[in-house]
Amino acid sequence: MAILDGKRVLITGGSRGLGRALVKTFADEGARVAFSYVNDVAGAAAAAADAPGSMSFRVSVLDVAGTDAMIESVEHEWGGLDILVNNAGVSQNLPLALMEEEDWDRVMDINVKGTFLTSRAAIKGMIRRRDGVVLNIGSLVAVRMMEAPVHYCASKAAIKGLSEALAKEVARYGIRVLCLAPGLLEDGVGRNLPDYRLADYLKHCSLGRLGSLEEVARLAAFLVCDANSYMSGETVTADGGV
Repeated sequence: MAILDGKRVLITGGSRGLGRALVKTFADEGARVAFSYVNDVAGAAAAAADAPGSMSFRVSVLDVAGTDAMIESVEHEWGGLDILVNNAGVSQNLPLALMEEEDWDRVMDINVKGTFLTSRAAIKGMIRRRDGVVLNIGSLVAVRMMEAPVHYCASKAAIKGLSEALAKEVARYGIRVLCLAPGLLEDGVGRNLPDYRLADYLKHCSLGRLGSLEEVARLAAFLVCDANSYMSGETVTADGGV
C-alpha cells in the first residue's frame, strides 16, 4: 500500500525543483496534495498534472491573509490537513562584502519568516485534531562548514533551530516536526554554483555525485509517513556522505 495513502498534504513552493518533485512523489504515494507557488504559472500547471486532484494556490509565504485563506480552504475542502511541508525558499550567490541589506532581508524573510507564518497557520488545526506532521526543508549548510552565502546559511540554520523548538512545543498534541537537510542536488541551488564549487563538493562526497530531486522527495515521503512515527525534532541529512 502507498505509504501516504489518504493523507492530506500542503507543500509550499511546489511549482519547480524539489517542490515539484515532492508534489509528484507524495501524490504517487497516495496523498491528496495541495501546493503553493508565486510566479511560475507553467510550472504550477505541470505540477498539478503530475498530481491529479491536487489543489494549487498562487500565494506567497509572506502573504499572511493569503496563507491563512489557503489553509482554511484546504481544511474546508478536505476536512483537515495532516502534513505540512515548508519547502519554499530562495538563495543568492553573493559574498558578504557585496550583500545589501535588502538581499539579507529577502532570503531571511522567505526562508525563515515564511516557514513561521505557514506553520502558524497550519498548526492550529493540527492542535485541534491532536495529530499532524510538519517537515521543514533545510540544507546541509546548516550542519556542515561549507562555502555558501552567509544569509542562506543563516536562514537554514534558523530552520533547524525552529524545527527543534517547535517539535518540543507541539509534541504534547501528538504533532511531529522534522527537518530534512539535502546536500547539493542536480537541480535547484546546485545549478547556479561555479564549477570549482561543484568539483569541491564531489571531491568530498562519498558517493561521488549530486543527489536527485526524486531521491530526496522519496526520503521526505518516508519521514512524514506513519511508519516513521517515533522520529521528531531531528534534522536528517541526505548528502551522499559528505
